[in-house]
Amino acid sequence: MKNSRTLTRGNETSGGSFPKRIVSGRRLTILLTFLFFSSLLAFVRLHATPQNRTLVIAGHPGELTVTEMGGRYLVDVEALTRLANGSLSFRGNQIVLTLPTAGASTSQALDTSQSEASGFSKEFVKAAIEEMAEIREWRSALRNAIRQGHPVLEDWMGTFHAQARQNLRLVSVAVSTESDRSAFQLLTNEFNNMKKLSDRFVEANKSRTYVPPNALDNDPLDQKILNCAHSLAAMASNNQFGDDGSCH
Repeated sequence: MKNSRTLTRGNETSGGSFPKRIVSGRRLTILLTFLFFSSLLAFVRLHATPQNRTLVIAGHPGELTVTEMGGRYLVDVEALTRLANGSLSFRGNQIVLTLPTAGASTSQALDTSQSEASGFSKEFVKAAIEEMAEIREWRSALRNAIRQGHPVLEDWMGTFHAQARQNLRLVSVAVSTESDRSAFQLLTNEFNNMKKLSDRFVEANKSRTYVPPNALDNDPLDQKILNCAHSLAAMASNNQFGDDGSCH
């Protein structure tokens, strides 16, 4: 009986340490597994993060954002269409991207160049219209002063002259086509004629010369300024140069 109890206790003692080893081994396995998957997840996240680049198409201004993911380069199709001056259409489950051919682009550029060469440039027309408006205001101020019997002062007329001269300089900068150059000469004549008319009445005021209210009713120079203004306005409206002699 004594030996039996001793054996039993021995078995309990030796058997008690065996489950502890199993538990410790399982904890180590779980810990290693957790560390492995944590490292794997961090690796996947690192390599899955999109890297941004830019796409530039030769001959087209601007650029597109390109996303690199998984060894592939991704770009917005609609943005690419706009940058390449193409068109996008949908046919069932297909997206059709149509890009202009080199021949079509060249032909369009030539047509645009020929159109600009044969007519007025937009910048010139805009600047010329502003100059004509300034000359028209200058002439109206002079005519109203004469009709109402007010003195035509040099400082007053000088303000209109300075502004018209500044606008004329801006018109000269905008000249880019043959029509622009031809029309600019006529516009310069209009400016010079308006200055001559204004200076005449400024000098009359300085010399105390009487000026009747109807002094401009049949004035040839004033009529030439008016006719030239009408001619230049017709050219701008038709976008075509045509010299009818009114501005000479």
